[in-house]
Amino acid sequence: MPKRVLFAGATGLVGSRLLLRLKCDDRIERVTLAVRRETGLQGGKVQSVVVDFRLLASLDAVFPTCDAAVCCLGTTLKAAGSRDAFLAVDRDAVVSFAKQAKAAGARTFVVVSALGADAGSSLFYSRVKGETEDALRTIGFSSLHLVRPSLLVGHRQEFRLAERLGIAVAPLLKILLAGPLAKWAPVDAEDVAVQLQSALFDERPGVHIHFNAPKFSS
Repeated sequence: MPKRVLFAGATGLVGSRLLLRLKCDDRIERVTLAVRRETGLQGGKVQSVVVDFRLLASLDAVFPTCDAAVCCLGTTLKAAGSRDAFLAVDRDAVVSFAKQAKAAGARTFVVVSALGADAGSSLFYSRVKGETEDALRTIGFSSLHLVRPSLLVGHRQEFRLAERLGIAVAPLLKILLAGPLAKWAPVDAEDVAVQLQSALFDERPGVHIHFNAPKFSS
């Protein structure tokens, strides 16, 4: 049955690749983008709804009916400018979007989290990702997919030193970090997009955690 998908974060490194895949997927009937401003990505099966993510939690239902939702929202502490600004995107906006998706009928929710996500972590980034995952678990989706990639590699508009270094050493790390350690190797954004696309059609009940390689999913 063709799916109606609600999608936040379609302009980022992973999200832009996922959108291209969904456009070509005959199983997808409609993709509704939640965007901060018009992006020019609309057309065909793709439509958009302009929203202020800071206000989503206080709004009534703003999105059309959907079957599944995917969230690729995320930033960096440097880009956000402060911890509070980072929290507003990577935790608050993600959770508010998820609640709106549930109100719109989404039974399956797929989100890009991060390797090491843990609400009890002493690392700020990992702690925020863990808090976000914990909040998503309480919303009540029939099927929740937490995708935890390691260092993402791929072309971005902005310069990120860690990712450039990751690209440089990725071939070596993929050899060294084999077998059970594969989830720690740098991962191409396209591979993560493939995981997300697959998860949108995975309606198994419960919470499912996905690392770099499918064999490490649980």
